[in-house]
Amino acid sequence: MSSVSLSLLPLLSRREWAHHPWRHLMAVLAVALGVALAWSVHVVNASALAEFSAAMAQAQGQADVQLRAPGGMLDDALYERVAVLPQVLAASPVLEVSTHGLAADQRRVPLTLLGVDALQLPALAPALMPQLMPQLMPQLMPQLIPQPMPQAAASAPLRALFDPAVVYANAAALQALGPGLQPGAELRLQSGPQWFSLRLAGRVAAGGPPLLVMDIAAAQSAFGMNGTLTRIDLRLAPGSDLTALLRQAQAAADVQAVAPAAAQARGDQLTRAYRVNLSVLALVALLVGGFLVYSVLALSVAQRQPELALLGVLGLGARQRRTLVLAESAVLGAVGALLGLALGLALAWAALRWLAGDLGSGAFSGLAPSMQWHAGPALGYFALGLAAALLGAWVPARSAERLAPARALKGLAAAPTASARTGPALALLGAGAALALVPPIAGLPLAAYAAVAALLMGGVALVPVLVQALLAAAPKPKGALVLLALQRARQQRHTATAVVAGVVASLALSVALTVMVASFRQAVADWLGQVLPADLYARTTLSSAGAEQAWLDAAFAQQAAAVPGVLRVQPARLRSVQLDASSPALSLIARELDDPARQLPLVAEPLAPTAGETGIYVSEAAAALHRAQPGTLLALRLGAKTVNARVLGVWRDYARQHGSVAIDLATYRALTGDTRINELALWLAPGADATAVQQALLAAAGGPVLEFATPAQLRVL
Repeated sequence: MSSVSLSLLPLLSRREWAHHPWRHLMAVLAVALGVALAWSVHVVNASALAEFSAAMAQAQGQADVQLRAPGGMLDDALYERVAVLPQVLAASPVLEVSTHGLAADQRRVPLTLLGVDALQLPALAPALMPQLMPQLMPQLMPQLIPQPMPQAAASAPLRALFDPAVVYANAAALQALGPGLQPGAELRLQSGPQWFSLRLAGRVAAGGPPLLVMDIAAAQSAFGMNGTLTRIDLRLAPGSDLTALLRQAQAAADVQAVAPAAAQARGDQLTRAYRVNLSVLALVALLVGGFLVYSVLALSVAQRQPELALLGVLGLGARQRRTLVLAESAVLGAVGALLGLALGLALAWAALRWLAGDLGSGAFSGLAPSMQWHAGPALGYFALGLAAALLGAWVPARSAERLAPARALKGLAAAPTASARTGPALALLGAGAALALVPPIAGLPLAAYAAVAALLMGGVALVPVLVQALLAAAPKPKGALVLLALQRARQQRHTATAVVAGVVASLALSVALTVMVASFRQAVADWLGQVLPADLYARTTLSSAGAEQAWLDAAFAQQAAAVPGVLRVQPARLRSVQLDASSPALSLIARELDDPARQLPLVAEPLAPTAGETGIYVSEAAAALHRAQPGTLLALRLGAKTVNARVLGVWRDYARQHGSVAIDLATYRALTGDTRINELALWLAPGADATAVQQALLAAAGGPVLEFATPAQLRVL
């Protein structure tokens, strides 16, 4: 390369960028948007998971393994057998209860209460160790220490840990229940349809969502769960055999030894669908950015042919021309990627402040994570934006490399462009159609995403063929100006292809996303019309996890039916069912199913029930995650009983992303003897006042244990 051509390179680039700043700015912004979306999703999820993992680690302590019963409770006699085994260095029984607290403004606040053995906490979970409020000590000491016993004053904090009337809260619980809570304040907690009072005695250092800690025996008594545990945390001696340990403890076959990390893995799965979808949208934005870079540089190369040809005559080789175009794209990509990283951090900060780190899914409600990011992933996303720009510039760079300087300087057209080939485009379209039929991989529709990419690239690859066909079929114009334009378009078909390809990519994605969103909205609207036939809905809890401590007696359905203005009442029972320790729990919905084909939005005709078998209907998510197709037998743990239920059909459930199971209410009650209810669907008489009906139902329930919503309100949510 001559020194003259080398000195002209910066001038050529600056001249092009000065003449077409908006064109280059669009390419930079497209790359920046893709990087910003992907980077912000990563930062939000990493921050939320770090906070969630830290909270889980504090709550679970330093246990090596946890003993759990999937979908059920452990007998606390198991703890007595396990704790004395020689392989066990420390054992801590835990009762975990999802319940509600009553805030100062009479709002119900969902929270988790842990019943623990305070003597075991220092060794296994020091973050749960209660910290007595100094202001409360004078109030507690007279009650806990017989008088006169001044020498026992030092033991007052230890004795206070076993007081059945006190509870300890973490910072999130104090904030949710009332920032002005003072030591000794009364806290109201829900146990079934009743409320009981405890006294705030101190704090715990554990972070995460709202959490209360109290003595395990007091918690068992307060929530009617005497003799049961949720889990047993164990610290084992090195080299201990878990199978032998369970055999020596005479544990039941359904007791599972679960690593504490499994709970954190379930937390990661809670937002996986949101993260994957948002990340794919970010990649789509990067793909559009790559096409815009392609369009910008393809037009730039076409317009700069005389300059590039002059540089070629002065000694700039073909490879150097290609390097020049790639260097320009690298600058576009680098600027866009840096801008995207800054914008992504701003988006992540906003999401963590207003969406609590769960990306709007509600999975990590109660968390207030601080933003955390690291240089390694940031460099990775910077490289992703740079790669998108370089890939978009490859075809224009090759075009600059193949330029014939002598012909271009003489004003002659470039060598005729070879006829566009349909083979690659058809191959990509065929691959996209085939990938669309591939089942999910590791629970994710990765093949479907690849199918969309293949179909998009196949469509873009067809653009040269369509442009060639349209230009060849164009009739001969009458005007000289139009004729010259048409002839130039035929000779410089690659330039027209670059323009059309960018428009096709952007417009196709816009139309596809618009149609997808509109179709989904219409599908959800139709679904809501089928699953919300009543005029008013009352529920005791928003989640299946909290249904075990927020319920009403079966008699309340009759009381509700007697309320003036109510024509008909349909009760339902809601609870969680754990099929797999490594997967989130399913929601079990027991409701009247006299005609499932009409009452459930089934995707196909259901199987006929078989006499003597329990029939259930699973949602599409449950069918995909647990391979529960019609005819499959599922083992459902309903309390102390395991039921082998036959899947009779699959239904659409857009409200519960991790899956749900519907069962007839009468069948459920016959299997379990559980007559509690969590939801009521109410049909009102014409002209009935819904507000008056709600007030009457609250009065019949005896307190703020119900939340109400109309179908219109649920559609808005």
